[in-house]
Amino acid sequence: MRTLAATSLWRDRQFRIFWSAQGVSEFGDRITELALPLIAVTLLNASPSQVGLLTAAVWLPNLASLFIGTWVDQRRDKRPLMIAADLSRMVVLLSLPAAYWLDLLTLGQLYAIAILAGTAHVVFNTAYASFFVRLVSQDQFLEANSKLSATRSISFMAGPAVGGLLIQWLTAPVAILIDAASFAFSAIQVSRLRTPVAEPDPATESLLRRARAGMGYVLRHPYLRSSLGCATTVNFFNFIGSALLVLYASRNLELSAGTIGVAFGIGASGGLIGALAAAPLTRLIGAGRLIAVGAVVFPAAIALAAFASGPVWVRATALAAAEFIGGFAVMCFDVPLNALQAAVIHDQMRSRVSGAFSSINYGVRPLGAVVGGLLGTWLGVRETLLISSAGGLLAVLWLVRSPIIQVRDLSGLQPPD
Repeated sequence: MRTLAATSLWRDRQFRIFWSAQGVSEFGDRITELALPLIAVTLLNASPSQVGLLTAAVWLPNLASLFIGTWVDQRRDKRPLMIAADLSRMVVLLSLPAAYWLDLLTLGQLYAIAILAGTAHVVFNTAYASFFVRLVSQDQFLEANSKLSATRSISFMAGPAVGGLLIQWLTAPVAILIDAASFAFSAIQVSRLRTPVAEPDPATESLLRRARAGMGYVLRHPYLRSSLGCATTVNFFNFIGSALLVLYASRNLELSAGTIGVAFGIGASGGLIGALAAAPLTRLIGAGRLIAVGAVVFPAAIALAAFASGPVWVRATALAAAEFIGGFAVMCFDVPLNALQAAVIHDQMRSRVSGAFSSINYGVRPLGAVVGGLLGTWLGVRETLLISSAGGLLAVLWLVRSPIIQVRDLSGLQPPD
């Protein structure tokens, strides 16, 4: 672990190398997120239920995150795992254009690609949880999370537009090659990093016992228990509404696909601004209060779209405003919360904690999407968006009596003995 922090991560060569790897792979991800469903719909004539299964397949590996993270924690050096995960995703994605050129492409292959790439993504993320605290020092957690989140937000702003042009120009299967290349670049960059390795947990228990210990650690930890409950509640209700947002914008607001895309692109800029503003806002009002504000504003923002009416430009503006405010708020929630978690987790538990979080926090997303679809059919799409907005406000209740709300800065936070 470093003892002296650089005045700015702009001057930190190790962080810049990793940042470039993350930025390139994020842009590649945006291409695949657009290309996979387009391939299913346009080339394989997939039904709505089949497209829904494809979305579920992407998130399915997160249900095993606890066990994957427990296995990762036993590895002393996490960097080779991250490189292997990147190379695995590259190979998996390369199979898609190959099958397309050989006229062997099937929906079953798309499901397999989604699951295998998703599993590699979980391995990378659980290994990264331990790797991150060796890449930057604790007093740089906020700055590092802010910069990484800003890059991700930029990818959501520009990525879909660039991806759409590439797909139109190259066709969707060929555009997947760009994402495969991005993972090759990420693997090369991560291989150039030289960071101290972690000491593995010397315990000899079985994988199941270690996984149970990891989940128990989260549920007993006052900071982690509250943050997991808050984030899971936000995600569940958010996916109830977000699963129907494109449908609502098209059918209820009667906006064209181009207008929806522009509104989403403008809205995504809120995430970028939020990522850049999170660190100074944390210093201004405190980490705990900013997390609480983000937990309230993020789910509430979708109500702006639900109440939209009037001329086309007003409806489009309301949609863009909902996305902008929600994107800004979610970064004010994520950036300080991620930094806080990095400060309070014991070194030997980081990957297991990351796995426990992903199993529950990401695992609840498909459930929220399914509930949203059922509510939309039963009550109506607009009403479901309002339920999503109101229900998300319950997330802040997890913070009201937790020590998180009292946290001003991260300097005094330490993992438990």
